[in-house]
Amino acid sequence: MLADIDLSKKIPKPNFKKARKVFDLQLPVLQRDARQRQVPILIIFEGWDAAGKGTLINELILNLDPRGFNVFNCRPPTEEEQFHPFLWRFWNKVPSRGRMAIFDHSWYRRVLNDRVDGAIQKKQLKQAFTDITSFERQMADDGAIIIKFFLHISKSEQKKRFKKLLSSQATAWRVSKEDLNRHKKYSRYLAAIEDMIAKTDTDYAPWTVIESHDFHFATLKMFATISSALNKSALLSHGPGSLKKAQRPTAPLGKLDTSILDKVDVSLSLEQDDYENLLKKKQNLLRELEYRIYRMRIPVVIALEGWDAAGKGGAIRRLTQRLDPRGYVVEPVAAPNDFEKAHHYLWRFWQKMPKAGHITIFDRSWYGRVLVERVEGFCTEESWRRAYHEINEMEEHLANFGTVLIKFWLHIDSEEQLRRFNERTRTPLKQWKITDEDWRNRRKWNDYKKAVDEMIYRTSTPLAPWTIVESNCKLYGRIKVLDTVIDAIEKRLRN
Repeated sequence: MLADIDLSKKIPKPNFKKARKVFDLQLPVLQRDARQRQVPILIIFEGWDAAGKGTLINELILNLDPRGFNVFNCRPPTEEEQFHPFLWRFWNKVPSRGRMAIFDHSWYRRVLNDRVDGAIQKKQLKQAFTDITSFERQMADDGAIIIKFFLHISKSEQKKRFKKLLSSQATAWRVSKEDLNRHKKYSRYLAAIEDMIAKTDTDYAPWTVIESHDFHFATLKMFATISSALNKSALLSHGPGSLKKAQRPTAPLGKLDTSILDKVDVSLSLEQDDYENLLKKKQNLLRELEYRIYRMRIPVVIALEGWDAAGKGGAIRRLTQRLDPRGYVVEPVAAPNDFEKAHHYLWRFWQKMPKAGHITIFDRSWYGRVLVERVEGFCTEESWRRAYHEINEMEEHLANFGTVLIKFWLHIDSEEQLRRFNERTRTPLKQWKITDEDWRNRRKWNDYKKAVDEMIYRTSTPLAPWTIVESNCKLYGRIKVLDTVIDAIEKRLRN
């Protein structure tokens, strides 16, 4: 594919200057339009060493409003970044709506450098391609424009440019030993690049190969591609949730004919004496496991969902009571603020994922998308239906990194919830726990029950199964939560 591309294309200087003036006027207008329409833009520059990525990025931003973009120079991951799944650092860099992120190298390092250098196994490579296409599709489905460039030069042209850079002390530093080593592996990289483009060239994130022997030609092709993408976006009234492209996956095939929650035996209970004996023993064991996962660099994510007054706070207190506070964090999840709303809904949760060896406990989680946002109409039906697939993809990415994922639904029946609501209303020290919103949510019990049933059905996977906790008896529920966390960590330590 790349070997067949004509790299001799050139643009005469007078023609370049004339066309350049048009783009210099047009691109700032398109940037402002995208900002007004709240469209995030991701522009990725990949290419051969010395192909001119930095030069083209400088040409691109010359006439843009610097308040509206960020440029990220993505080099090999730092030690801190290596303690997270490889897409974590890029989720942290995705632009908010109306802004532009420009990447000098990107997530494609995983399937290029790591692949050729033998730093990734065949199974990991296959998964990386899946993770990348999922990531880009999620961005596009959320309204982002994704523009990907590969700057192509021949091996002889690269050698000539290296020689020129090395001939001057002022520029020799720009050529590293790694650059020269990659030059020797040109044919191996060429094969990896062609495979990368073939596997990740999609309707929502297409590749544009730029013939980069001639600076004028490369610059104008870059401008023309960006201009075309932004103009097309404006014509389609591109924005969050308005994607008009190929059919996206929404939910797994299958139909939920019965209620999962109706089958739960909430009468299960535990006596106080038995509870106290078990609690201390299990908390001590969990603390020992906390130290073991730290030494083995295993991250743990615990997500607790449940009915209002089901006992999430009490379960979390018993989980953390004897843990080393340096090894865990509890993240209470409320409604997203304005800044969080300006990003993909999963963005704020990626920010809080633990690094290897640590525990993060989410008091409510990303499942709000298919619960509260679904029932209350805070997102479109298309969005929450698509979320099942997106959540499964995120959890698969975490699990493939080695994360222990534990998800709880704390279940009580309607009568028990009413009893607890009334108790909170009567008890001065507990009145802060009950709000008008709790009573309003209770009136929508059946709507929430339907949403919970479908959530469990569509997102309980082998890598991230749901555990339903029978919580009419708080004592029983707390011990079951502890038991489930202990079992999951021990299972991971054995594998």
